Amino acid sequence: MNPAPPAFREQLLGAVPRLRRYARSLVFEDAQSDDLVQSTLERALTHWHQFDQRRDIVVWLLSIAHNAHQDMRRKESRMQIVDPTQLQTAQDAQGGDPGVDVGLRLDLLAALARLTPEQREPLLLVCVEQLSYAEVAEVMHIPVGTVMSRVCRARATLRALLEAPSRPGPAHLRRVV
Repeated sequence: MNPAPPAFREQLLGAVPRLRRYARSLVFEDAQSDDLVQSTLERALTHWHQFDQRRDIVVWLLSIAHNAHQDMRRKESRMQIVDPTQLQTAQDAQGGDPGVDVGLRLDLLAALARLTPEQREPLLLVCVEQLSYAEVAEVMHIPVGTVMSRVCRARATLRALLEAPSRPGPAHLRRVV
């Protein structure tokens, strides 16, 4: 197969920072996000001839990243969930800045980690990557209405998580008999 042309490779390199930021927001771990970026770039270079120059390369790459992430999630028998209370300890151990790529506060990172992937992914694509609902629908292969409802629910959940006083566990739930 022919290698990707230099112009395509330049476009690809220009999109890497946004791709890396999106990958970090999906998996919350540097090593896994680097693997996701690597997998995305490998797929893009392998299938460069399928890229339509009329499309935005970032949307195309985010779509590939989304699919690669879905593949990774399917391969794992269970999803690893970041415990918000251990987030600071893990970041201190790595010696990294908690929001170096996205500039997020710790409480917001913890709240984002508590969202379901179905809510977190479209929210980050709309709010951080500034994609339109139609572009997010294209990336995630879901209807625009589904994107809108997931973003709306994610915002409401984030608002509730950030405004609620910190409680250990689900103390706010009532038992109905």
